[in-house]
Amino acid sequence: MSELSRRRALVAGAAVTATAGLAALTETTRAAAEPAEVAASPASRASAPAAPGHDHDGPKAFDEVYLGRRIQGGPGAGGHHHGSGYGVFIDGVELHVMRNADDTWISVVSHYDPVGSPRDAARAAVVELAGAPLVPFN
Repeated sequence: MSELSRRRALVAGAAVTATAGLAALTETTRAAAEPAEVAASPASRASAPAAPGHDHDGPKAFDEVYLGRRIQGGPGAGGHHHGSGYGVFIDGVELHVMRNADDTWISVVSHYDPVGSPRDAARAAVVELAGAPLVPFN
């Protein structure tokens, strides 16, 4: 078993420090850019009107053809929805989606590009797939 060299330890330490600094900078920048209503407490956000395509119980179901692909989604419609209680499908194949703490959504296809709804996540995945089939994710 190889030992941890001084060089590897320094590189790992630098990477951790850089990541922590970037996260702090991103959070500071985001907090400064947020309007007052976005930075409001969770209690005040709960009484705010729902975003388009959403109701207070969560996002609405959808079934449409987008750029030639059939996208569908609905509450409890899938197997792996990471606690969101919402399933999304592209041409009948499940697209794994996850709801973030800030009520944005990401998918396994566009993981680093959060969007406002599962429908938007499905549309972003269709664009990213560029005609390629969605492969089942086990």
